[in-house]
Amino acid sequence: MSWIILFFAGLFEVGWAVGLKYTDGFTRPLPTALTIAAMGISLVLLGIAMKDLPLGTAYAIWTGIGAIGTVIAGIILFGESMAPMRILSVALIVSGLLGLKLSH
Repeated sequence: MSWIILFFAGLFEVGWAVGLKYTDGFTRPLPTALTIAAMGISLVLLGIAMKDLPLGTAYAIWTGIGAIGTVIAGIILFGESMAPMRILSVALIVSGLLGLKLSH
């Protein structure tokens, strides 16, 4: 169950990272409120997952999900680059996360 909670914590991290783009420097109230809520939910879920998972593994996977999800969101929502080196770099992050998961 901790892995599922950690996965959702990572998704909420993606949500707040993307939300930052929409806050326009925290000048737009609704996007700002949603971004802050996503931050809080993400941190609470991470804390719950860390009850059963090692600190280093949980934190690395949380940030990894956030990084990968944010890159994907940037490509889809903002037309960011899909350069081969970017995609390879994301693949390396995925392989590192899988290694952490499998070694737990």
